[in-house]
Amino acid sequence: MLKSRQASSANSAATTPAGVAGYFSTLGQDAPSGLVVFLVALPLCLGISLASGAPLLAGIITGIVGGLLVSWASGSQLSVSGPAAGLTAIMVGAIHTLGSFEAVLVATMIAGVLQIGLGLARAGIIGLYFPTSVIRGMLAAIGLILILKQIPHFLGADTDYFEDMDFLQFNGQNTFTAIAAAANAISWGSALIGLISLAVLLMWDSKAVKSVKALRQVPGALIVVVLSIGLNLLLGKLAPSLQVRPEHLVKLPIITSFDSLVAELPRPDWSALTRTSTYVLAFTIAIVASLESLLSVEAVDKLDPHKRTTPPNRELMAQGTGNIVAGFLGGLPLTAVIVRSSANINAGGQSKMSAFIHGMLLLLSLLFLAPMLNWIPLSALAAVLLVVGFRLTKPTLYRTQWQLGWQQFLPFIVTIVAILFTDLLKGVTIGLAVGIFYILKANYESAFFVHEETPRQGGLVHLKLAEQVSFLNKASIVKVLNSLPNGSHVVLDGTGSASIDYDVLEAIENFRLSAHERGIDLELRAIPQVQVLGH
Repeated sequence: MLKSRQASSANSAATTPAGVAGYFSTLGQDAPSGLVVFLVALPLCLGISLASGAPLLAGIITGIVGGLLVSWASGSQLSVSGPAAGLTAIMVGAIHTLGSFEAVLVATMIAGVLQIGLGLARAGIIGLYFPTSVIRGMLAAIGLILILKQIPHFLGADTDYFEDMDFLQFNGQNTFTAIAAAANAISWGSALIGLISLAVLLMWDSKAVKSVKALRQVPGALIVVVLSIGLNLLLGKLAPSLQVRPEHLVKLPIITSFDSLVAELPRPDWSALTRTSTYVLAFTIAIVASLESLLSVEAVDKLDPHKRTTPPNRELMAQGTGNIVAGFLGGLPLTAVIVRSSANINAGGQSKMSAFIHGMLLLLSLLFLAPMLNWIPLSALAAVLLVVGFRLTKPTLYRTQWQLGWQQFLPFIVTIVAILFTDLLKGVTIGLAVGIFYILKANYESAFFVHEETPRQGGLVHLKLAEQVSFLNKASIVKVLNSLPNGSHVVLDGTGSASIDYDVLEAIENFRLSAHERGIDLELRAIPQVQVLGH
């Protein structure tokens, strides 16, 4: 596995832009991609702030830090960092426990220090132990959730925030009841704009449009946003009853100057350093944010057309640095986020420049573009995410996993179902447990090779142990030894074993001590005897 990672890193180096000039060489693809990510990220940053009970600016600040700072500190070329939906429940509880968002900012900064420590301690290697089937299941589940969660926004009947990724929502509904409620409360203006936006996006992906070079350079999401604003203004003139209501438009805070922006930013409450609960929260944020980031970059590496590899320890340190800065500036905790990263890849992003451009656009929008961006209907942005979601959960992915057999398909499908009905981390943990079961099963079956010279009672049975025999193999070895025919000649061969766990040696020694009672002639080769209890 280490060799394959090293080879992958070599391939990564070959496809990573060299120096600043190299990054500018892909600007023609990264700039449109950065624009698409910005359009997707804007309502997500605002929605997560709203759901967390934090000031609206907090999510935007974190998105800016993720784009302008973490994109360069990270070793990932395509990952996008920002506020994560997976931390909203933690934030709601944290603000209640510590009494203010300003106190939570201090915990966020401490969490960043802990993440840097984890990176220096090389704890990022845990990201390499997530099975491919679980990562693919996570991506497919996120695709399904995006589709299901965006339907209410697409229909203009939403009541939850824009990136609510959990099955159980803050308003008491769940994913499916929210869709049912939306079907009974459709805002026809939003639905019309959503349908037209979706049609334009699908047309923009067609071969006919892609064959025109000038059109190929223009992001479909930009066309959709401009068109949706125009359509909504037209509805206001021709059919005012159909015009999209203000609550279904982007809601970016209006900042009139840089000084007013600074005045609006919450400041850390340093008195929180004297409270034990601050450090407990910091540890929780550090662990959850680190796991989500490692999962996200692992998934991004699998989606990357160039198959580049992200150094996990560097990623932890980059995320930690970002959380220190975000906390100091008044932002929410950040992680690497798969929805925005997937949008980046789908839009054709090639390097860090796309994430950096998205961060720059967030900053410019906050300072100068808020009045114009507040005209964008959420249903148009929901159409963009519907397309992103479908690309993550294409039917071909399910067919491929099925063809790989149950060992790959079952962890894949269990991960999908678990994430769909719980949340990201719980679902991945359940999927990982199923994956580990198959690993244990494989260990159980591969402990040794059995060869019977004569299949009848009294014949020679040759059991050759594997190169590595761990305690996981103990059960299968004991089972085979107990099933050996009485009166047989058994050769237990460890000449090819580099290591044999003590638990296995103890089981073999117990068998040796009782073999004569069954008339078994046991011959041990290169297997040391150990002292067992009672002998």
